[in-house]
Amino acid sequence: MAFLPYFSLQDTLKRLLYLPARSSFIPCIPIHCISQRFVPMKCACYLHLKMKTSDLDYDLPAELVAQYPSEKRDASRLLVLDRADGAIHEDLFQNVACYLRQGDCVVLNETRVIRARLFGHKTTGGRVEVFLLRKEAPAVWEALIRPSTKVKPGAEIHLAGGLTATAGEILPGGRRRVRFDRPEVLAYLEEIGEVPLPPYIRREHPDASDLSRYQTIYARTEGAVAAPTAGLHFTEAVFHSLDQAGVRSARLVLHVGYGTFRPIQTEEVEQHRLEPEEFDFPEDAAQVLNETRDAGGRVVAIGTTVTRVLETQYSGGRFHAGHGRTDRFIYPPYTFQGVDVLQTNFHLPRSSLLALVYAFTGRELIRKAYVYAIRQRFRFYSYGDVMLIR
Repeated sequence: MAFLPYFSLQDTLKRLLYLPARSSFIPCIPIHCISQRFVPMKCACYLHLKMKTSDLDYDLPAELVAQYPSEKRDASRLLVLDRADGAIHEDLFQNVACYLRQGDCVVLNETRVIRARLFGHKTTGGRVEVFLLRKEAPAVWEALIRPSTKVKPGAEIHLAGGLTATAGEILPGGRRRVRFDRPEVLAYLEEIGEVPLPPYIRREHPDASDLSRYQTIYARTEGAVAAPTAGLHFTEAVFHSLDQAGVRSARLVLHVGYGTFRPIQTEEVEQHRLEPEEFDFPEDAAQVLNETRDAGGRVVAIGTTVTRVLETQYSGGRFHAGHGRTDRFIYPPYTFQGVDVLQTNFHLPRSSLLALVYAFTGRELIRKAYVYAIRQRFRFYSYGDVMLIR
């Protein structure tokens, strides 16, 4: 396994850029100052260095992409990364409370994954897949249709259970508006839908175990088409150990969209755009987090989805309750305000999720951690192992 090489000039600049940022700008360094002997000079201007998407590349052996979860949720391996000194510790997730402090608060995403994949046929007999993305109204959804070019606007799609969908207009990004013949679509999904596993989990159809394991044990509010995977490792025993350690919890909802699977395809990271995702940050959660900070505790975000909501709803030194949609895209350099500790799985190259982790941890340190994880045969992605970055 090898990371991409960097030249000395690039490395000098990027070491400055990918330290956990305190500002969106860094001091300009005149080119004649950069040599084997670096002598800093004062400069009145500032240079905004743009992160290349290629910086998010790394090589991963295919066998380390987890195709199934660990036998027990909390038996996943845990890699603890200390930002202060770069130290790495290995453990099992069942012991995560040992790495937190009394007075900390973990923040969980209660979204529930819907069985978003539906299969049916046109009136003429052609097979069609409908992948539901977002509910616009009780009987109206934004969706992907495959094969889209062969399903014209107005065509009916006959699904199991007697449910019928009518393909609507073509939306940006190749999406379609789909209208069902009855409003209780979510209830039908429980009977006829399939779990929308990520494309890197390579099996034609989900196993029976995916119905429970591609879902957190605390999932409550239906609406996601991908799981908040950092939370898949929690068990009642883990929550009990957190309680015993004096660690509080708060809960919010962000419905994870299909865009979480979309790689960054622009040359520069900042040119990428995230699709807005619906969130709900309740008053009681904001209050608990403000109390935690006031008492000197740390806010522990369980996953990148939680992180994005907290950063969206933090201003003026306080967390503010709210409901809406967020397209907050976090990448270096970025100053975190609402998150002190991050728990997250290992992410795909060229993903917005990895860019967020770079911003939180620093380029050199996260690359060091990924090299270590690959060498030690940690398992990657949704069903893989987990990191705690503190």
